Amino acid sequence: MPRYPADVINSAFTARSSYVNRTRRSLAATVAAIAASALLGACGGSSDAATTGGKPAKGDQVGGINIGPDQDRVRGKKVAAIAALVPESVRERGTLKLGGSADASPPLGFYATDDKTRIGSELDLATLVADTLGLKVEFEAVSWENLFVGLDSGKFDAVFSNVTVTEERKEKYDFATYRLDDVAFEAKKGSGWKVKGPGDVAGKTVSVSSGTNQEKILLDWSKRNEQAGRKPVDIKYFQKDTDYYLALQSGRIDAHLGPNPSAAYHVASAGQTEIVGKISGGGDQVQGKIAATTKKDSGLVDAYAAALDHAIKDGSYAKVLKRWGLSSEAVEKSEINPQGLPKPKSGE
Repeated sequence: MPRYPADVINSAFTARSSYVNRTRRSLAATVAAIAASALLGACGGSSDAATTGGKPAKGDQVGGINIGPDQDRVRGKKVAAIAALVPESVRERGTLKLGGSADASPPLGFYATDDKTRIGSELDLATLVADTLGLKVEFEAVSWENLFVGLDSGKFDAVFSNVTVTEERKEKYDFATYRLDDVAFEAKKGSGWKVKGPGDVAGKTVSVSSGTNQEKILLDWSKRNEQAGRKPVDIKYFQKDTDYYLALQSGRIDAHLGPNPSAAYHVASAGQTEIVGKISGGGDQVQGKIAATTKKDSGLVDAYAAALDHAIKDGSYAKVLKRWGLSSEAVEKSEINPQGLPKPKSGE
């Protein structure tokens, strides 16, 4: 998802009863959609698991995005040479056991309008990989911490769940990258404001969620502004989408700094906000990268990277990202265990 990994933004709810978990997942997606609709003139949604249902009904579309259970997902075909990279035990089983966060985070992963079909960009990409490897997906949504417990125990062959590569995680897991990890400044449409560096937010009121990587970035930028003799950033804290939507609408904040996928989804679904700046989730230190995650030395990472590279070359990868408004986070190739976000310094 270190203390401030960007992917923690989407960390899952603590496991309780199955009923409560399902209700919370549904509520998170529904609240985001209702908030965008009521406050910004539309609503939001996205898709991740799928069947082959053709065109969705109008009630299952939001801003041109299909959020219904019938996804007509982009699919791939088995490539024998790449499938041969999969360990024999997995090939014989015929399935790829995947873990994903149970949190509802459009467009990465959430529930369709039937409140039971899991949809979103992460499962779409995982399915492309499985198709290329000639395997059937077995997907399970669990709490964030249980994604890594599942990898450690061998319950999951991989996690496709907005996991950022970090130097600390590389000690226990192998990574095959498939998306850039960016954060974005979201403002009201027509603001005429562009954010490229600390000076652009000097004296501005910007909100973040506490305990996130973007909070760390914003605090650093504010400090640098003061050191340069500029005004600091007036930082506000909101943990819920609905809260910062209201603040944006009323003019109480100039922008919200959050995950680029969420911001891009809000922009596409509502049409009343815009992204005024996008930076790496690693700040100035390193370009953050999202990756398929597997237990170290499981023998699967080469197969994942090769399958992703194949999807990139044949164009199916680009189709999936375009479908969810994530084309700006595309990678040119899948990297195995690239430089990750640095380990936190002592005391952080």
